[in-house]
Amino acid sequence: MAKITINDTTVEVFKDATILEAAKELDGVYIPTLCHMNLESFNVEHHVGSCRVCMVDVEMGGRSKMMPACCTPVQDGMVVKTNTPEVIQARRIVLELLLSDHPFDCLTCPKNLDCELQALAREFGVDHLSYKGEMSKYPVDTTSMAIKRDLDKCIMCRRCETVCNEIQTVGALSGYGRGFKAVVAPAEMKNLDKTNCVMCGQCVNVCPTGALTGISFNKKVWAALSDPNKKVVVQVAPAVRVAIGEEFGLEPGTDMTGRLVSGLKKIGFDAVFDTNFSADLTIMEEATEMLERFKKNENLPILTSCCPGWVNFLEFQFPDLVNIPSTCKSPQQMFGAIAKTYYADKIGVKPENLVVVSVMPCQAKKYEAGRPEFAHDGVRDVDYVLTTRELARMFNEAGIDISKMQEDNFDNPLGESTGAAVIFGVTGGVCEAALRTAYEWVTNKELKDVNFTAVRGLDGIKEASIDIDGTEVKVAVSSGLGNARKLLEKIQSGECQYHVIEIMACPGGCINGGGQPFIHAETDILEQRMKGIYAIDIGKEIRKSHENPYIQKLYKEFLGKPGSEKAHHLLHTEYYKK
Repeated sequence: MAKITINDTTVEVFKDATILEAAKELDGVYIPTLCHMNLESFNVEHHVGSCRVCMVDVEMGGRSKMMPACCTPVQDGMVVKTNTPEVIQARRIVLELLLSDHPFDCLTCPKNLDCELQALAREFGVDHLSYKGEMSKYPVDTTSMAIKRDLDKCIMCRRCETVCNEIQTVGALSGYGRGFKAVVAPAEMKNLDKTNCVMCGQCVNVCPTGALTGISFNKKVWAALSDPNKKVVVQVAPAVRVAIGEEFGLEPGTDMTGRLVSGLKKIGFDAVFDTNFSADLTIMEEATEMLERFKKNENLPILTSCCPGWVNFLEFQFPDLVNIPSTCKSPQQMFGAIAKTYYADKIGVKPENLVVVSVMPCQAKKYEAGRPEFAHDGVRDVDYVLTTRELARMFNEAGIDISKMQEDNFDNPLGESTGAAVIFGVTGGVCEAALRTAYEWVTNKELKDVNFTAVRGLDGIKEASIDIDGTEVKVAVSSGLGNARKLLEKIQSGECQYHVIEIMACPGGCINGGGQPFIHAETDILEQRMKGIYAIDIGKEIRKSHENPYIQKLYKEFLGKPGSEKAHHLLHTEYYKK
């Protein structure tokens, strides 16, 4: 342990702590940061110290020096001052230098009022630029269909680089160039569509400015809603309903389902459906595929395929394993395929005149919707994808405060769902939902306790053995692509053997997707969102996908049976080595 003095108060901390970590032990001590992120839960150290906004006065051995608090380790006897005029002026100079090479398009920037650089400039009273000179100018990259990259707004905090390389282990971003021309970018300054970026959007979540944002389709959705020749329907993903309330001042985890439906109908969508319906449909197909593989003992373990960020990661990083994921499309794409066939036929609308909009917690869903295999005769299964944040912006544009809306119900036939479907929104949920159905199909017995708690929780990797009528089924659940890499490497080496593996690209699953409301502080927001998901599951009258009456009707009227030729044509896909 080391004893240091911060602003005349002595504190004792571990010797491997930084000054910033020590300061957090004291009430009333605030040190601003830009490049710093708390990554303790990922067992990743992040002491970049690139922005210098956290400068403090450090005295050791009678000598005083300005040091960055986020990456300076404590030493016994150290005396730190965090609020002297000299310290405040040093921070202000750093901010003004950052702003001297930053665009002043705040009014039109997607991060306006949610920009950490903007907030610090206001906090330090920066009302003019003391330093003027050359401004960076780079082309804006929108090639990926999911993530917009505006390097003019990059402040070299390197948060995105840390998330991409250390947590997700994708390796698409790194420091590029030197001096004034230094930015964080792909190798050779390539556009994102020419890299191994998986579009998970975790870089967007941590970017403090507008250098990385999602590509918005809001205007195109408004245009479709105004087109009298189009019928516009919307589907809502499970994780959206426990997070969008945060954009309207409500607690994380608040179930907004009914109010969300009301708001969407108020905006003008012709029908409001639930992605949970197609999550139940996914379980019908995936559980069927799972049992077939068990019987044949081939292509095991079966990997879940609901997450497009994870699918991209597999295609880039583990091409030798492309034969083992489930061939099921994601619930988003299954919904689009059924909407443009079964539903379009029911209402007498041509597929090209039916616009399907998705509300997702994810940036990768935008990329997924644009994949060529998810279009038929030039008609996409899903036309536009909005993130949770973008839908909140649409509500604000329309003057709709959904926190004050009366509750309404999803429309049918694509709006009925079970508790098994809603838990898709959290890590472990897809695996648990599949097990609920697989158990009853294998045993022909009623599963009275549907809660497979062994696969729940926010741990990066979870393992369990499930007893299905005397047969041991080994399962693993992983969230965060760095954890997925560890798991898959163990499978390749033969160190671990499983029957079923669920993987989600984002740590914690879809509740922490790249399009969810930003999490700015070290809080338990993910825990609250997760609890909200399970509370909805518990409150459902039906909690097994195969008992959904509208799913049963869909098979009876249209698909035949799970795994049928028509089901394979509409609901399954294939993967590619990239």
